Amino acid sequence: MVLRADRQGAAEHGHRITACHAARAGGTIDQLTQVLLHPEHEGGRHTRHIALRSGQSRALNYIRRVWASASDAISSTTALGSRHEAYEVLAALRDRIETTPWRGERGRTALRVLRAHLNFAEIAGGPLHHASERQTAEEAGVSRTTLRVVYETVLRPRGWLRLLRVGHGQEGSTWYLSEGTIPGHGDHALLSRFRSTQFPPDPALEEWTTPETATTADIDSTILGQLMGHDAFAHHALGSAALMIISALHQHPHQSVSELVGTSSVSRATTYRTLRRLADHGLVQHTGETWTLAPRALEGFGLRLPDEAGNSHTLAQGWANIAEQLGAWGVAARRKALHTAERAAYQKALDRLAEHRSRAVVLVCDGRQVLVPVPRPDEIPATWHAPDGRVLDPLTGRPAADWRVATDGRLILITPADQRSYDELAAAHAEALSEWESVA
Repeated sequence: MVLRADRQGAAEHGHRITACHAARAGGTIDQLTQVLLHPEHEGGRHTRHIALRSGQSRALNYIRRVWASASDAISSTTALGSRHEAYEVLAALRDRIETTPWRGERGRTALRVLRAHLNFAEIAGGPLHHASERQTAEEAGVSRTTLRVVYETVLRPRGWLRLLRVGHGQEGSTWYLSEGTIPGHGDHALLSRFRSTQFPPDPALEEWTTPETATTADIDSTILGQLMGHDAFAHHALGSAALMIISALHQHPHQSVSELVGTSSVSRATTYRTLRRLADHGLVQHTGETWTLAPRALEGFGLRLPDEAGNSHTLAQGWANIAEQLGAWGVAARRKALHTAERAAYQKALDRLAEHRSRAVVLVCDGRQVLVPVPRPDEIPATWHAPDGRVLDPLTGRPAADWRVATDGRLILITPADQRSYDELAAAHAEALSEWESVA
């Protein structure tokens, strides 16, 4: 007997990878079907199991769905032949991000998250990269709750980010950067708002149609990516509007307020308010009607300039000083400490789970590997049984949504990660048990 290798990842995604390769090479769905149903092709193991458990018709329907998904993914991506081509794609994507108007507080937050993913992609050397939620939140200087909101309402619906695989354990999720849609004046409604007419745009978040901002912006996202992790640009400090204005002024100095409204995609009222706050800290200065960054402003140091009344402001001596003045000092440190504690707790839970998990054992018979069914210590008392195969929680007395009772009176766990139904899980266990008994 030998221990079976861990091939869960290959079993779950091998057929999808094969479909993408076939679509990229100009193949057809009939050719993909022949490959996935071939008994010696490892990538088609999942589809062959579907055909064995549920019949050929269901397997063919599944292959058609996989082919449609792969064709859609290939049509919206570009084949990269070298690292140089990958960097060209990232450079073009960065230019598109910098010229896209990111209106409203949520739009500016989405830009910070997207810039964090662009940083990870540049390190990885291509649009395909790995990043966890905590890692991205720390890079963008936002909370995980805010991060998930902009994922679901801005970046993923508009095609800027594709989630290819959810991370597990110490592995981050797999993401793919692509060119998203540029939102028009009427494309400001988010998912939580266009499902009902009872929730109009929120003026506090600048979610309205306005002729003030232009259809294109012009900022330096590199500067934004360098500054967004500082506590001074937290939500209750200078905020994302200050990031946009600083990035726009670094790209084109000496801009008027009307020009800043267009290049930074920040509304006129917010631009005036943000410029006053930046001037109070000595980060910007104006000559007549034009504004520009103060010397060494990008380092968080300003010059002591008297105002019209002859008074001078107490200027900050660094980003840490600005964050302390605004009551935001230590936000990033507390966020990292929380994420460190969450990672430690998660790893401890994985270690406890691994202590109770045994590797699968197979029997080699005539060159064929047969799974040895392990004892199942999951029998439950009859008092826990509920109608329709459900399980009663002994603490609450209510049916548990994630558990079912098999026909042999034992538990089967069903989680959202499972792609098989309860009947398929029970049939797979019965099939393995029957195969083992026939060999024995």
